[in-house]
Amino acid sequence: MESSRLKIAIQKSGRLAEHSLKLLAKCGIKLEKSKDQLLCRAQNFPIDVLLVRDDDIPAFVLTDVCQLGIVGENVLNELQVQPESGNYSNIQVVKKLGFGHCRLSLAVPSEVVYAGIKYLNGKTIATSYKGLLLEYLKDQNVNAKIVTMNGAVEIAPKTQLADAICDLVSTGNTLASNGLKEVEVILNSQAVLVRNPDMNDSLSLLSNRLITRVRAVLKAQNSRYIVLHAPVSMLDDIKGVLPGSEAPTVIPLKGSDDQVAVHAVSDEEIFWNTMEDLKAKGASSILVMPIEKMMD
Repeated sequence: MESSRLKIAIQKSGRLAEHSLKLLAKCGIKLEKSKDQLLCRAQNFPIDVLLVRDDDIPAFVLTDVCQLGIVGENVLNELQVQPESGNYSNIQVVKKLGFGHCRLSLAVPSEVVYAGIKYLNGKTIATSYKGLLLEYLKDQNVNAKIVTMNGAVEIAPKTQLADAICDLVSTGNTLASNGLKEVEVILNSQAVLVRNPDMNDSLSLLSNRLITRVRAVLKAQNSRYIVLHAPVSMLDDIKGVLPGSEAPTVIPLKGSDDQVAVHAVSDEEIFWNTMEDLKAKGASSILVMPIEKMMD
């Protein structure tokens, strides 16, 4: 890898991998995979993409092997609450990316009558997230024994290894299939873009270019372009209905003194009831379109 090229670490496989590659593609990055499938080199941007284990991404960024990374908040936060693991608090979170949503939760056997967090006093909890769990239990003034497991945490109650578990939950189906129920949420997590704050000037410039593209992509996919016709007399009322739009563009309609065209960008989802409200205010020819790219 050339030192003049920006490096970004993403998950090799798993729930963040596909979304991360799609995000880079939407940023206009065209990648070529290497023979060992661990490195992708961009054809049209001075960036190399390293495909690694999710747990290793913060270390790659912290040590400046990579200047950027896409990682789950759960992974980063677990390292940040363990001082002995390194100075991971130095890693900057640039942007939440809106995918890879999950939650770190406590779960107990379904038959347990759970009356609150104090139930866990004196109990044994199995987890892969000892740091976050310890911090949570301390905040809740709960004294419990923690058993660290690196996988298959959900079987711990069945094998009498633990009374409860602390694990990642997406749909809850895995918990249900193992006779468990979710009782407390410790952390809501999603993928985040992170950066090393100490990169050199040339790499910092490249980093800022890519971050600008990422922000533009995210803003575009969460926004909609709205076009409609409106009576001049109802213009203020219609502006009030348009969600997330501060300054719509108003254009006179040729041959009509009492009608205008309104163009607006909404940073909120446009639901059917919003369109119905617009129509009730006198709007017509309402058109809602997705936005491919959007840069402030």
